[in-house]
Amino acid sequence: MSKKLKIVTIGGGSSYTPELMEGFINRQDKLDISELWLVDVEAGREKLEIVGAMAQRMVKAAGLDWKVFLTTDRREALKDADFVTTQFRVGQLEARVKDERIPGKYGLLGQETNGAGGIFKAFRTIPVILDIIKDMRELAPQAWLIDFTNPAGIVTEAAIKVGGWERTIGLCNIPVGATKMNHEAMGYDKDASILFEKFAGLNHFHWHRVWDKDGSEVTSELINAFYNPESEYAKSKQAEVANIANINYSYEQLADLGLLPCPYHRYYYVEREMLAENQQNYKDHKTRAETVKATEEELFELYKDPNLDYKPEQLTKRGGAHYSDAACEIISSIHNDSRTVMTVSTQNNGTVTDLPYDCVVEVTSVITSHGAEPFNWGSFPPAARGQLQLMKAMEEVVIEAAVSGDYNKALQAFNINPLVQSGIYTKDLLNEMLVAHKDHLPQFADVIAKLEAEGVTYIPQ
Repeated sequence: MSKKLKIVTIGGGSSYTPELMEGFINRQDKLDISELWLVDVEAGREKLEIVGAMAQRMVKAAGLDWKVFLTTDRREALKDADFVTTQFRVGQLEARVKDERIPGKYGLLGQETNGAGGIFKAFRTIPVILDIIKDMRELAPQAWLIDFTNPAGIVTEAAIKVGGWERTIGLCNIPVGATKMNHEAMGYDKDASILFEKFAGLNHFHWHRVWDKDGSEVTSELINAFYNPESEYAKSKQAEVANIANINYSYEQLADLGLLPCPYHRYYYVEREMLAENQQNYKDHKTRAETVKATEEELFELYKDPNLDYKPEQLTKRGGAHYSDAACEIISSIHNDSRTVMTVSTQNNGTVTDLPYDCVVEVTSVITSHGAEPFNWGSFPPAARGQLQLMKAMEEVVIEAAVSGDYNKALQAFNINPLVQSGIYTKDLLNEMLVAHKDHLPQFADVIAKLEAEGVTYIPQ
């Protein structure tokens, strides 16, 4: 290792930060770190100080001389940074509550990265990531941006195509979890690296194929194990991820498709059943955001313990496990040119022939010192191709609306999205969400002022 590293985490007050610290500590022989900077906004100062003190204890307990800085001054932190990771939530969990409950009021899906909620998370996040890039261009022109702020694929595309920061890689934990499940279903240790998986598509909208060590494709075998109602493994299988209900797919459909789906495909493949479950949670005030708020309160009480200097087991309940560790692995692979195989959001460059050449896709790649080199995928079968192209078009319109603050483009994004639906309530839903999030949507300020003058209001449900 030739260089001591300065690593900056924006959203450092997140409850995920202990996993991030654990990931760095576990790679101390690969990452010669001098400084770790945890950055947050003033509204998140209390959480930053709590989790930051714990991060400092973790480093001390590991016997390392790394300096861990806490700040609300992003520019101070970014100066001469080598890597910048982002794990922030504009508007904090209260914004997520609105993203999930307001669509629920209209009888639609309320979810963090899908439907209307996902669109609005992008609206709030994209201007901030572009501001971060402006600072990086001035203060850290050679830094890599590792984004696991959701919606990660859309944010990564905005960073690269609008911000012009090609040294950006987006990250999601879903492929990591899928790999573990594939190994377990095939009778291997879930942490083994025996199978070869090839993912392609979009963040939270990908599919994958799998091969065994002898070169035989086992995708159909895994579809049968996971989704055939007669499969013993399927009968015993737990939910794939903490925040998505384990409602069964149509086995016949997946068997015909010949591709393993992402857990988020449930919102599209079994839409009516997922919506019914989501609506019940809305009525019971048990939306995922409300559940996570309770979990986070428990976590931060734990983090306050001056004797706690390791990641607590309770963090696994938060959802999003493996995000932070994967971010550390990407940093290590870039820094050491380790050429680790990972699934990331990166530039398509012809990898998926069904999508624009310059768009961002989520695809299995080799992580090198010059970034992600994706494995070629080619084309999807028609049953997947149409949905994929629709979702990419929707993402492109979302980015246009987020950057311009154009109301008509925002409405267009709502109409394209399969989980929002066009119709009489679309404008009402859009208008209420704009007003509800007005403190974090400066690009829509004129539109929101006009809506409020017309009597549009947001009343928490």
